[in-house]
Amino acid sequence: MEITAALVKELRDRSGVGMMECKKALVETGGNIDKAFDYLRKAGAAKALKKEGREAKEGVVLSYIHPGAKLGVLLELNCETDFVAKTEDFVNLGNDIAMHIAATDPLAVSSDNISNEIIEKE
Repeated sequence: MEITAALVKELRDRSGVGMMECKKALVETGGNIDKAFDYLRKAGAAKALKKEGREAKEGVVLSYIHPGAKLGVLLELNCETDFVAKTEDFVNLGNDIAMHIAATDPLAVSSDNISNEIIEKE
Protein backbone atom coordinates (compact mmCIF):
# COMPACT_ATOMS: atom_id res chain seq x y z
CA MET A 1 0.00 0.00 0.00
CA GLU A 2 1.24 3.48 -0.83
CA ILE A 3 1.96 5.69 2.18
CA THR A 4 0.34 9.02 1.34
CA ALA A 5 0.78 12.35 3.06
CA ALA A 6 -2.90 12.24 4.04
CA LEU A 7 -2.40 8.87 5.74
CA VAL A 8 0.65 10.18 7.62
CA LYS A 9 -1.31 13.29 8.65
CA GLU A 10 -4.23 11.18 9.89
CA LEU A 11 -1.91 9.06 12.04
CA ARG A 12 -0.10 12.14 13.30
CA ASP A 13 -3.38 13.83 14.25
CA ARG A 14 -4.50 10.69 16.04
CA SER A 15 -1.23 9.99 17.86
CA GLY A 16 0.48 13.35 18.29
CA VAL A 17 3.76 11.80 17.13
CA GLY A 18 6.12 13.41 14.60
CA MET A 19 5.64 12.93 10.86
CA MET A 20 8.76 10.81 10.30
CA GLU A 21 7.87 8.41 13.11
CA CYS A 22 4.32 8.14 11.75
CA LYS A 23 5.64 7.39 8.27
CA LYS A 24 8.01 4.75 9.65
CA ALA A 25 5.15 3.13 11.59
CA LEU A 26 2.97 3.06 8.47
CA VAL A 27 5.78 1.53 6.40
CA GLU A 28 6.41 -1.12 9.08
CA THR A 29 2.71 -2.03 9.20
CA GLY A 30 1.98 -1.96 5.48
CA GLY A 31 -0.11 1.20 5.65
CA ASN A 32 -2.59 -0.13 8.22
CA ILE A 33 -3.37 2.89 10.39
CA ASP A 34 -4.69 0.88 13.36
CA LYS A 35 -1.62 -1.36 13.42
CA ALA A 36 0.60 1.71 12.98
CA PHE A 37 -1.06 3.33 15.99
CA ASP A 38 -0.34 0.20 18.06
CA TYR A 39 3.23 0.18 16.71
CA LEU A 40 3.69 3.78 17.91
CA ARG A 41 2.18 2.94 21.29
CA LYS A 42 4.65 0.07 21.76
CA ALA A 43 7.54 2.24 20.57
CA GLY A 44 6.53 4.90 23.08
CA ALA A 45 6.40 2.33 25.86
CA ALA A 46 9.88 1.14 24.91
CA LYS A 47 11.20 4.72 25.05
CA ALA A 48 9.55 5.22 28.43
CA LEU A 49 11.19 2.04 29.74
CA LYS A 50 14.61 3.40 28.81
CA LYS A 51 13.91 6.49 30.94
CA GLU A 52 12.36 4.57 33.82
CA GLY A 53 15.31 4.75 36.21
CA ARG A 54 16.06 8.43 35.68
CA GLU A 55 15.42 10.74 38.58
CA ALA A 56 13.10 13.70 38.29
CA LYS A 57 14.66 16.04 40.84
CA GLU A 58 13.28 19.30 39.51
CA GLY A 59 9.71 20.50 39.29
CA VAL A 60 7.08 22.76 40.77
CA VAL A 61 4.58 22.78 43.60
CA LEU A 62 1.22 24.17 42.52
CA SER A 63 -2.04 24.80 44.28
CA TYR A 64 -5.66 25.08 43.27
CA ILE A 65 -8.31 26.48 45.59
CA HIS A 66 -11.87 25.90 44.45
CA PRO A 67 -14.22 28.92 44.59
CA GLY A 68 -15.68 29.12 48.06
CA ALA A 69 -12.38 27.88 49.54
CA LYS A 70 -13.88 24.59 50.73
CA LEU A 71 -11.70 22.42 48.51
CA GLY A 72 -8.03 22.69 47.66
CA VAL A 73 -5.35 20.69 45.91
CA LEU A 74 -1.61 20.89 46.50
CA LEU A 75 0.32 19.21 43.70
CA GLU A 76 4.00 18.37 43.29
CA LEU A 77 4.88 17.81 39.63
CA ASN A 78 8.43 16.64 38.90
CA CYS A 79 10.64 16.70 35.82
CA GLU A 80 14.30 16.10 35.02
CA THR A 81 15.48 19.68 34.46
CA ASP A 82 14.80 23.13 35.85
CA PHE A 83 14.53 24.34 32.26
CA VAL A 84 11.39 22.22 31.78
CA ALA A 85 10.01 23.19 35.20
CA LYS A 86 10.06 26.86 34.23
CA THR A 87 8.17 26.48 30.96
CA GLU A 88 4.64 27.76 30.61
CA ASP A 89 3.46 24.42 29.21
CA PHE A 90 4.74 22.52 32.26
CA VAL A 91 3.12 24.92 34.72
CA ASN A 92 -0.13 24.82 32.73
CA LEU A 93 -0.03 21.01 32.83
CA GLY A 94 0.32 21.14 36.61
CA ASN A 95 -2.56 23.58 36.94
CA ASP A 96 -4.75 21.40 34.73
CA ILE A 97 -3.91 18.28 36.75
CA ALA A 98 -4.71 20.06 40.01
CA MET A 99 -8.07 21.24 38.64
CA HIS A 100 -8.91 17.73 37.43
CA ILE A 101 -8.07 16.27 40.82
CA ALA A 102 -10.41 18.78 42.46
CA ALA A 103 -13.14 18.12 39.89
CA THR A 104 -13.11 14.34 40.23
CA ASP A 105 -13.21 14.28 44.04
CA PRO A 106 -11.01 11.15 44.23
CA LEU A 107 -10.87 8.84 47.21
CA ALA A 108 -7.06 9.06 47.03
CA VAL A 109 -4.46 10.49 44.69
CA SER A 110 -1.67 8.14 45.68
CA SER A 111 -1.68 4.37 45.93
CA ASP A 112 -0.22 4.77 49.42
CA ASN A 113 -3.45 6.44 50.54
CA ILE A 114 -5.83 3.69 49.42
CA SER A 115 -7.09 1.49 52.22
CA ASN A 116 -7.03 -2.29 51.88
CA GLU A 117 -10.82 -2.26 52.26
CA ILE A 118 -11.22 -0.20 49.10
CA ILE A 119 -8.71 -2.35 47.21
CA GLU A 120 -10.58 -5.53 48.14
CA LYS A 121 -13.92 -3.97 47.18
CA GLU A 122 -12.69 -2.97 43.73
